[in-house]
Amino acid sequence: MMKKIFAIAVACVLGMGLTAVCQDAVPKPTKKRTEQKQQVPYSKKDRAATLATQSSAGPDTPVAAPEQKTESVDQGKSAALVKANKTVVVDNTFTPAKAKASGAFIVISKKDLNLRVYDGNKQLLAHFPCCLSKNKGNKQRRGDMKTPESPEGKPFKITAIQDASTWRHDFKDGRGSIKAYGHWFLRLLTPGHSGIGIHGSTNNENSVPGRASEGCIRLRDQDIITLKQKFAYVGMSVIIKSETQGLYPWEK
Repeated sequence: MMKKIFAIAVACVLGMGLTAVCQDAVPKPTKKRTEQKQQVPYSKKDRAATLATQSSAGPDTPVAAPEQKTESVDQGKSAALVKANKTVVVDNTFTPAKAKASGAFIVISKKDLNLRVYDGNKQLLAHFPCCLSKNKGNKQRRGDMKTPESPEGKPFKITAIQDASTWRHDFKDGRGSIKAYGHWFLRLLTPGHSGIGIHGSTNNENSVPGRASEGCIRLRDQDIITLKQKFAYVGMSVIIKSETQGLYPWEK
């Protein structure tokens, strides 16, 4: 009888030990992960949405881009807005298909901190203020915080238009991993360098226009949506001027 009782007691102790080991092996959700999901929202409209933790590697659950309502402006008004480096859509009838058919292309000025869209006849279609790299000069290596400049006669090309509405990035400034790309990332083919693109400026809109990026070209969030919805297409040429290059003769 005593042997039976002893055997039962040993079995109970072993059983409790095994249970404890199994429970310890199960990963527990941390508060840190929950807080990261609730970080700065993309906009007021999606403030209630649950956001998955993201890296700048790519999107997970894209947020629908709001339709941007833009109006064409007359020549006199557009000239004044361009001079003041304000957002201008000269021709609101364009679509990416029409832009592609017309041979539309982009010119980015480091000197004047703007991005312009021209049709194939070099007529201005749109003008957007932009933010470029915090360090001046042509990009030489990864991490030098410089925006690459396209060689004369060899523009960069848009290779992909990606939904970046959930992408996040840690700028190492104490804010942690935050949304930073607006809704769209227009990836550029920049020979010798990778990861360069035109995107929005979520949580950094005060940097536009200016010099604060790590090498990419930032637009205001609503402007990257307009650029994508009205003009951008895969294969589009993108000229990035040197630091001292002013207006081309045909831009004046």
